[in-house]
Order: sequence, then C-alpha cells, then structure tokens
Amino acid sequence: MAATAGTPDRLERCRALGADIVIDYHDDVPAKLKEATGGRGADVILDNMGAKGLAANIDSLAPDGRLLIIGMQGGTKAEINLGKLLVKRASVTAMGLRGRPVDGPNGKGAVVTGVREQIWPMFADGRVRPIVHGSVALPDVAKAHAQLEAGGVIGKILLPLP
Repeated sequence: MAATAGTPDRLERCRALGADIVIDYHDDVPAKLKEATGGRGADVILDNMGAKGLAANIDSLAPDGRLLIIGMQGGTKAEINLGKLLVKRASVTAMGLRGRPVDGPNGKGAVVTGVREQIWPMFADGRVRPIVHGSVALPDVAKAHAQLEAGGVIGKILLPLP
C-alpha cells in the first residue's frame, strides 16, 4: 500500500499505519510511485482531492488501474487526457452519498447496511481504529477550526457533547 502526505511527520505516520510506500505529495508522485513499484504504478488509487490531482493520478495508474474519486477538496473541474486512459485500459469512477436515493440497490440505505455488516465489525474487533488527533469541547469549536487551519492535525478532532 502506498500513501502520500506533505510533511515528514505525516509520512512517518502513514508508514506507522501500514503504508509500505510513502511519498511526499510535493514531489513528482507518478515518478516516485513508478520507481517504488518497479515501473508498474498503482492498481487502485483512492482520491479525496479531485481535480487538483487528476492528471498525476492518471499518470500513476498501472495498466488496468482504477481511480476512485471520493472527494473534491482540490476542485471539481479538470481536463482529462483520454488517450492515457485508453493506453492503460484504466477507469475513473466517482463515489459519493449525496446524490444517491435513500432506497434501491445502490441507495444510501444499501450502503449503510453494507457498512454496518462489513465495516463496523472491523472496528469492534480492532482491525480498524480511528485516528484521533485530539478533543475540543463543543463550546470551543472555534479552537478546533483554528487547529485545522494551522495544519499539523493528523486524524480527527472530536467534539464531545457536554
């Protein structure tokens, strides 16, 4: 498994969480990933940035690779080189819950059921653990926002109810 991060401490945290390959996203990620994988690239990329990283992610894909976009922190519009996808026989998929209906085979209800049946047991038996950076009292929520804006947060900031 490979992971990207922007600071040495975050890269080390990724390694501690199980990443075999860690790459500073300020570097040439496709080149570093291909170097680390013997020229192959990634079979699957899970992308929360969206438009900002689209070209680099396509360059990073292995033949028959899949890019799954799950967020748009880096924007919503980008140009795509379809030739690169064709040569690699690669695919780009986007997944979100907001546009899904509640009911039906691909609805939110089915997704929630799948999470309850397949993911929650991994939390219960310890295979998956949330990464918690810290906790801020709900009335002091502005402090949590300030921490996030300052950077350096690794994991989630909890806002426990009083």
